[in-house]
Amino acid sequence: MSQASNEIPPKPVRGTATLAKGLVVLNCVGNAENPLRLADIVRQTGIPKGTVHRLVTALTEHRFLRYDEKVQTYTLGFRLFELAHKVWQDFDLRGAADPELTRLCESAGETVRLAMLDGSEVLYIDQKEGRGELNLRYAVGTRGPAYCSGTGKAILAFLEPAKQADILRSINFEPLTFNTVDGLDNLKIQLDLAKARGYAIDDQEQADGIRAVGAPILDASGRPLAAVSITGPAYRLDMQKLHSLGRDLIEACRRIAGNAGESSFSLNTRPKPLGPDHPDVKCVLPASAFLGEGPSWSPRDQALYWVDILAPSVHRLDVSTGEDRTVRLNEMVGAVVERQSGGLAVVTQHGLKGFDFETGSMTPICDPESHLPENRFNDAKCDQAGRLWAGTMRMQADARAGGLYRFDPDGRAFLMESGIGQSNGLGFSPDGKRFYFTDSRKHTIYVYDFDLAGGQISNRRVFTRFSPDEGSPDGLTVDSEGYVWGALWDGWCVIRYDPDGKVERVINLPVPRPSSCMFGGPDYGTLYVTSARIRLTAQSLAEAPLSGSVFAIETGVKGVPEVGFAG
Repeated sequence: MSQASNEIPPKPVRGTATLAKGLVVLNCVGNAENPLRLADIVRQTGIPKGTVHRLVTALTEHRFLRYDEKVQTYTLGFRLFELAHKVWQDFDLRGAADPELTRLCESAGETVRLAMLDGSEVLYIDQKEGRGELNLRYAVGTRGPAYCSGTGKAILAFLEPAKQADILRSINFEPLTFNTVDGLDNLKIQLDLAKARGYAIDDQEQADGIRAVGAPILDASGRPLAAVSITGPAYRLDMQKLHSLGRDLIEACRRIAGNAGESSFSLNTRPKPLGPDHPDVKCVLPASAFLGEGPSWSPRDQALYWVDILAPSVHRLDVSTGEDRTVRLNEMVGAVVERQSGGLAVVTQHGLKGFDFETGSMTPICDPESHLPENRFNDAKCDQAGRLWAGTMRMQADARAGGLYRFDPDGRAFLMESGIGQSNGLGFSPDGKRFYFTDSRKHTIYVYDFDLAGGQISNRRVFTRFSPDEGSPDGLTVDSEGYVWGALWDGWCVIRYDPDGKVERVINLPVPRPSSCMFGGPDYGTLYVTSARIRLTAQSLAEAPLSGSVFAIETGVKGVPEVGFAG
């Protein structure tokens, strides 16, 4: 802000001169790019030093300013944050939401509802009627259980962990006659999925034959103020329709809050590239995965394992027959790899686990982030020595709270990197001298020097970086020539880079959100690519109906056989 913004008003209201000077000091400190010393404030405001000293002392005592004794500087205090949050709490939600509720009602043709949390219940404060009578048991001005409604679960999912735990402990899971949530453990799984997706589903839980999808209205700190839901008869709102409406709800709630925010998944997709699809791209598994990820070729089973993070599930695709077997899990799963001793290993929201595909049983190995319930593991790869490398991220990828871990064969975990926004693709060069790692939130693939013998990484530098409007780098793999293949989320393609990070080729795909890639097949000559349909609009899905499918590309180059986890 300009210097003029710190000047004292020429004609303050009588009796308010001191208050006006105090506000000038606050503005001065708040507009500064760096913490200010007392002399800086005097110089920038033009207020006498003695007056400034008295003002900053009073403002510090009342927590409007903070004073750092070590460097003798002032910054804004936490009282301002508390007051700002109070403004959000008192925000006229009904007035702000009304245009969006009307728009959603008209576009979806279904009933749209606005609700706030009241203890362990939701209070419905506004509603726009869709086509036909729904005979909803909870009308405007009434309360209903939060745990079995789209709006309630959307709010619960985004509460601070301690507050959420308090509310969950107070819930009485007595049946409401219909398809209610089956106990606390099941509800927690649903809330984790809702937080990762950005919206919650009510599948005939409050009323027989009625489904709903709800998304939260978040304040500037990411706390839920309220939630909006789209509700309608089950025969019109199948599960695919609910998930496609979820994206529209997220966008509408952000507009209501007036805060665009950041998310683990972008809401907008780039237009499909012009020209015909690549002739070498083949859809080997037409599917509708929410978030297909983590492909891994098993030389033992001659099959492609992959995961749907948000289903959540592990899949085994027999590429010779096209048969895809699925095992549902009760927690989010980021990647699956083969174990040298037999069976599989998976990284989940609760750490590294052994996994038996035939029985679906999981055996905990190590959870280095058990103290961080907001985090989950995402992608994973094994190095040539059989160590497993995996990264973590916040459920929403809304903070740089993730880490990169190395799991040794004895099950111990070592933190190798911190401050990660959205951990993603990992890979190793064939000579064992380079390690590649993606932070999708930073739109960057990094390369490190890699010490295979000691399992150490060093000298991190940018391998390639994208602008946000190009898409986000996601999963990756390295071929036998040392070239890097990366899936570009919202970019409709996979890209091959030479060892210097220069683009060698681009292969367009018929889906906007390819998520990861891995070489497989008997000779490792086929590049398999997973994809996602999460948060794509109905229009986008109509344009790219194969979103969520698995593709195969004959690239003319071969991959490197995977070693598997030695633990």
